[in-house]
Amino acid sequence: QVQLVESGGGLVQTGGSLRLSCAASGRPFTSPTMGWFRQAPGREREFVAASNRFPSLTDYADSVKGRSTVSRDDAKNTVSLELSSLKPEDTAVYYCAASRVPSWGTRHTAGSYIYWGQGTQVTVSS
Repeated sequence: QVQLVESGGGLVQTGGSLRLSCAASGRPFTSPTMGWFRQAPGREREFVAASNRFPSLTDYADSVKGRSTVSRDDAKNTVSLELSSLKPEDTAVYYCAASRVPSWGTRHTAGSYIYWGQGTQVTVSS
């Protein structure tokens, strides 16, 4: 099976930045579509960003557009999410996810992804 492990979370100040990473291991696998989601206390899991392999495409939620960058390194089986100008409302557990089949058309939907990491906590202090 495929395992995804996130890292890079922590406590940051408002206006700061961080980079989250997601490493895949286990059965040889290259996901056609990978995504980042987050879930704040008392809130539903929401879409943050996605990256498609072929064709090469990226997309971002309006809440992070302009201050985020998602990138992937297929040789290392990793995907990263860089966030800047952090706000208290960015506080959440961030999850990376991978699809088994091309899922660009439904990239905003959590159900499109079959593999999920355990999440990494990001806390932005006001």
